[in-house]
Amino acid sequence: MTDTTAHDAPIQFAYWVPNVSGGLVISKITQRTSWDIDYNRRLAQIAEQSGFDYALSQIRFTAGYGAEYQHEPVIFSHALLAATERLKLIIALLPGPWNPAVAAKQVATISQLTGGRAAVNVVSGWFRGEFSAIGEPWLDHDERYRRSEEFIRCLKGIWSEDNFTFAGDFYRFRDYSLKPKPAQPLPEVFQGGSSRAARDMASRVSDWYFTNGNTPENIAKQADDIRGKAAAHGRSVKVGVNAFAIARETEAEARQVLHDIIAYADPEAVNAFGHEVKNAGRASPEGEGNWAKSGFDDLVQYNDGFRSNLIGTPEQIAERIIAMKAAGANLILLGFLHFQEEVEHFGKRVIPLVRELEAQRTPLVKAA
Repeated sequence: MTDTTAHDAPIQFAYWVPNVSGGLVISKITQRTSWDIDYNRRLAQIAEQSGFDYALSQIRFTAGYGAEYQHEPVIFSHALLAATERLKLIIALLPGPWNPAVAAKQVATISQLTGGRAAVNVVSGWFRGEFSAIGEPWLDHDERYRRSEEFIRCLKGIWSEDNFTFAGDFYRFRDYSLKPKPAQPLPEVFQGGSSRAARDMASRVSDWYFTNGNTPENIAKQADDIRGKAAAHGRSVKVGVNAFAIARETEAEARQVLHDIIAYADPEAVNAFGHEVKNAGRASPEGEGNWAKSGFDDLVQYNDGFRSNLIGTPEQIAERIIAMKAAGANLILLGFLHFQEEVEHFGKRVIPLVRELEAQRTPLVKAA
């Protein structure tokens, strides 16, 4: 299946907000990245000036896997929006701790205050220990996605309707009218997951589907599956792909950085993370999830970002981004080792090459 918008519209860029400590790798390598607000305000401004469209604030409630400290994403995102003018913030929300009535009101207010620059990422949950720690029930795999689907239907209903009424298995509303509603257009809804339940849910209710890092061939399979299912519902869904970028003057330099990240990995934390996420995936009826085929090296980056292979020279990285776009990606969600300086470098050296390739549709170099 061919999605012409994936080929014609400029690919967009987002970055992971380091609002949790430890950066974006489970490694003890030195990182010039901080989780504090001053660092993140400046990072948001740099990203906006460097051609990034979105930033994604993470949701974590408990320490683990290198993330000892965590800022709450709704409040943190608003602080970043107040420091910028165009950047959109994708706010991670976790059904269970958040009720859709509270979430809808929070995001509507932020949307009003920022001219519609708020979006949400609905996280169905993978960390059982976190749910237990905060007293939230841990649902079966497909039940978590059924709850997330109801959560999204309620958000969209509250934002778009007066006298909203809903009777589901997890949420109920009767004649509820939220005023003021969010700025138009309504906040975009993102979600992730690789299981059948995740893909089916995205096709029915989400605006964007996030997938873990992967090859263009596997991205194409997921994108075609999602878009085929969405078309059957009279809908369209955009695709975002996770990646960890290491752009250096030579490929050897970039590969050495990757080698060092993995060499300094925390084996205990990586293996504990792998055990947790693989168990969550095995609970799906098909026995697979986002991390089903992830090895130790892949798991050092939370969302398989190394597998997207944006590691090399700016020319090589731009070429690989175009390949992902051709496979159906609309957005690349990026992590970096040293966020401020590398986001700026990516904006100066990589994004212009991507725009040239989009305009010319002619490869600069053959990707290794």
